[in-house]
Amino acid sequence: MAEAIETSKTRRVYLTLRDRIGSGELNPGARLPSEPDLADLHDVSRVTIRRALAELEREGLISRRPGAGTFVTARTIKRPIVADLSNALAHLVEMGRSTDVKLLQFGYAEPSAEIVDALRLEVGEKAQRAVRVRIIDNEPFSYLVTHVPQRIGATYSEAELGSKPLLTLIERTGVKVDRATQTISASLAGPEVAEALGIEIGAPLIALTRVVYDVKRRGIEHLVALYRPDRYSFQMDLVRIDAGGDRLWSPVERLKIGVGINGAAHGD
Repeated sequence: MAEAIETSKTRRVYLTLRDRIGSGELNPGARLPSEPDLADLHDVSRVTIRRALAELEREGLISRRPGAGTFVTARTIKRPIVADLSNALAHLVEMGRSTDVKLLQFGYAEPSAEIVDALRLEVGEKAQRAVRVRIIDNEPFSYLVTHVPQRIGATYSEAELGSKPLLTLIERTGVKVDRATQTISASLAGPEVAEALGIEIGAPLIALTRVVYDVKRRGIEHLVALYRPDRYSFQMDLVRIDAGGDRLWSPVERLKIGVGINGAAHGD
């Protein structure tokens, strides 16, 4: 229990200092207070301060110089990739090719009742299940769990899934992807996810669940994606319209989604 409390304090100090650096309150070259002063300021032990500073140093946000002190570096915090929520399937292939993927699990099994219902599978029909981590700028930012009907999954290999976007492999079979439904919520990182994404157990995550359908309204992919909120966010453009005498917000479809800081819906 004491260790958990200490870990929580370390993260609080780390996030506080990180936010001050990211907001520009602490400019590059600024000298941080000494460890005893930081401990008093945050009402924690010096051990907690050292742990928080070690994490900031690991990220390249500060440098500790023996005999001189701790200084903010010139490196800025990376802004998250921004995905257009109103058109989240756009440019999936392009985004998939611009990132790397690490395949953690691949196999076939009878899916849960939730997956069976979402994909509208036949009784006893198996699904191909894969777990992958997407990486951009050599850092993990999403943990993906996909289920695909066995009749489709059997058309590609484990090696292909580790090197090509899933929708590319699905469409290669002649399946016509038509539409998708998705929900976005929040989640907490379990042990496996935390290890894969390089975060602490219990860290907050953005959770997206998407079901993709073909032109015959058959489910062809079930995706659960967990994103690091410090590296990924969603954005929607809105316009004010008249609707039956009421003034409402309506989504604006973007003509193009770029890759990188300016936004892209990530490929699965």
